[in-house]
Amino acid sequence: MYDCSIKETMVAADADENKQRKNGLYRRVSAELAENMRHGWADTERHGLEPVAQAPYTARRREELSARFPGELLVVPAGGPKVRANDTSYPFRPTSDYVYLTGDQSPEAVLVLEPGPRGGHRATAYLLPRSDRENGEFWLDYHGELWDGRRNSLTENARLLGLPCADVRSLADLLRAATGPVRLLRGHDAGVDAALAGRTTAERDDEFRVALSELRLVKDDFEIADLRFACEATALGFEDVVRALGAAGPTSERLIEGTFFTRARIEGNDVGYASICAAGSHATTLHWVRNDGEARPGDLLLLDAGVETRNLYTADITRTLPVDGRFSPVQRMVYDAVHAAQEAGIAAVKPGAAYRDFHEAAQRVLTEHLAAWGLFGDRSADEAYELGLQRRWTLAGTGHMLGLDVHDCARARTGTYVDGTLEPGMVLTVEPGIYFQSDDLTVPEEYRGIGVRIEDDILVTDEGNENLSAGLPREAAEVEAWMARLRG
Repeated sequence: MYDCSIKETMVAADADENKQRKNGLYRRVSAELAENMRHGWADTERHGLEPVAQAPYTARRREELSARFPGELLVVPAGGPKVRANDTSYPFRPTSDYVYLTGDQSPEAVLVLEPGPRGGHRATAYLLPRSDRENGEFWLDYHGELWDGRRNSLTENARLLGLPCADVRSLADLLRAATGPVRLLRGHDAGVDAALAGRTTAERDDEFRVALSELRLVKDDFEIADLRFACEATALGFEDVVRALGAAGPTSERLIEGTFFTRARIEGNDVGYASICAAGSHATTLHWVRNDGEARPGDLLLLDAGVETRNLYTADITRTLPVDGRFSPVQRMVYDAVHAAQEAGIAAVKPGAAYRDFHEAAQRVLTEHLAAWGLFGDRSADEAYELGLQRRWTLAGTGHMLGLDVHDCARARTGTYVDGTLEPGMVLTVEPGIYFQSDDLTVPEEYRGIGVRIEDDILVTDEGNENLSAGLPREAAEVEAWMARLRG
């Protein structure tokens, strides 16, 4: 990373650097340099821009939100960069609700829906405009465009997003002057929170957050297309990993992680979440993201990863792969049980079904296999299931909603989500697994350290469902043939 040491030439040599800064500005420069930097710049305004493909969809989403809260001021910030260490930040990603309603990814932006006198709302995106060259902001400000890159003008953004845009630096005064009820997606922009202090309540804002989450339960055509692309890109990443696995020697989990990340950056924006590259006994840890071990021939590799698209929708796919390309008999036994459970879970995904149906279908199949292996002693599979005894080895739920967040719609009410009913347009994961811990003395020794999960992204359709990630094989023999083909 460049340290911007050129800036040191901008300040007086005999001045202390810390005294030069105020609000990120290097203040002391020669009059000659300041005058020189004002002039000689071409006009780069872009004309004839067309709205982004998402614009008509975001407009409809705002209309739906408006209808839910008539007469109320609605405020949805994008948030700002988060500090990684000292003066460096993580790559910026806006809040998912802001993206959902605007299609924009600008830092420090805020969407405001002002109630109109005759009903409805007027939506405005408050954004940072181009850096001012007359006052030197574009080069004196540490985050001016000379250092961080060009940003769209307000006019350009208005055309691209299909909604009015205004300078976000004027927003605080507008919010302080606003009258009437207000709802805020709080906790993402300290300045906005402060401007509305005393005007909102935690209860009302939580209701707002819940409503935003529930709006996203059913995906529109744009979202479905983007999720389909995310799955296709993720499949390419899994193929890259298979080619990188060493059939004759170990492959580091970090190399696996980096291989998939490269594909995610080529095809999309990033990974949608921290990739789980869990080999051997690491696969029995559900959230293994340290990725500091090795995948050795004879091991299974549990790869749980997803590409996040440039529109910020993410896939979430898991495959459990034999590192050397062939399952051992006991690995195949566990894998086939998980595959059968997933088949039952996917079959239960259809419009009108209870959300919990796919989880229960998959769990029952897993329980039947565990019982057949004698792991419940004298208890039947039905009795073990009623007591939840399978959870020792199945651990987690069998899936979740998917979209802009890998665990999408997380603030939706229980009654509309986990106790709700599936509808066409919902997208969810089906991901049963069996995990035998290395130190579990209740299972045969040859089972210990085996972890298997298979996960796919399933769209609820009018007729049933569509597996968006069907491009990746799931059945054991197909997995082995696929790996052999990729390795040539």
